[in-house]
Amino acid sequence: MKHKILYPGAYALLEVELGQGETMKAESDAMVSMSDTVDVEGKMDGGIIGGISRVLAGEKFFFQTLTASRGSGKVYLAPSTPGEIIDVELDGSYNLVVQKDGFLAGSSGLNISTQTQNLAQGFLSGEGFFVVKVSGKGVVFINTYGSIHVFDLQPGEEIVVDNSHLVAWPDYMNYTMDKASKGWVSSFTSGEGVVCRFKGPGPVIIQTRNPKGFGSWIKRFIPTRSNS
Repeated sequence: MKHKILYPGAYALLEVELGQGETMKAESDAMVSMSDTVDVEGKMDGGIIGGISRVLAGEKFFFQTLTASRGSGKVYLAPSTPGEIIDVELDGSYNLVVQKDGFLAGSSGLNISTQTQNLAQGFLSGEGFFVVKVSGKGVVFINTYGSIHVFDLQPGEEIVVDNSHLVAWPDYMNYTMDKASKGWVSSFTSGEGVVCRFKGPGPVIIQTRNPKGFGSWIKRFIPTRSNS
């Protein structure tokens, strides 16, 4: 699947070139523009159960399916938040775990489902008990809030990531929840609380901006109705 990531940075745009009969899937409402040879449909990947599980993971119930039905054509896709787009080629040997709102689009052969986290990870990570799992062979496009940075950990190398900056990681990597500081009181008074500790080998994809932090900041400027 030929593709380009245009305008890399805060307002990236994904351009995909489809050959006649070629199909791809994308997050609902991701399409910006498409050739008149391309048809778009809303479909449930994995049926009703698959749709419900994606909702639990913070994703949309339906996918967009884009097919070049009447000849080759181009599709332009963009995420709903300002940030970058990264492409990850999956060879089928592992699954990619993606935080909620991180999946943008992918090859038609990919399976987009959910993965259940354990109690500690679901409650403390900030990602919830369900995360998105991408499996199969093909290209998956991930969007972030802010810029993208990839930590390529060597065997035995460890890194601590703030929960709200975590975007994606391969499922062969395990992470544990840990307090940010030596003591719990210091962890929460520092503003970090609980963090994710990854151990290599493997890549960890993070985003440079914190959507929760931005939400808290912007709330200060929203007028509130005073009680009369």
